[in-house]
Amino acid sequence: MTITDFYDYCLSKKGVTEHFPFDEDTLVFKVGGKMFALSSLSNWESGKAAVNLKCDPERAVALREEYSGVVPGFHMSKVHWNTVTINSDVPVKVLRELIDHSYELVFNSLTKKGREEILHKDN
Repeated sequence: MTITDFYDYCLSKKGVTEHFPFDEDTLVFKVGGKMFALSSLSNWESGKAAVNLKCDPERAVALREEYSGVVPGFHMSKVHWNTVTINSDVPVKVLRELIDHSYELVFNSLTKKGREEILHKDN
């Protein structure tokens, strides 16, 4: 997966916005004002690309056991976030599923009104 693939895939989701709230390097994708994915642009440029994604705690542990490219979230809650190394033993199909899972967890945590606003908004 390239940075363009990652970027386009995240932005293809309903109600997603991009931000740089921490610095010029850390790209953050949000839905309803809440983060669901973030990544360091300089790591993509240096060939060490990784993405932090929210994850159900039990699934997070299972993924860490299954893939060496999945570790507890860097600078994040180790219970609810994983860091997934791009172009590791994690297949692109699985990476897309993990992006979807992260998005869905965050989207579903929004208020009913917040979810409805996103679903009825032109994107």
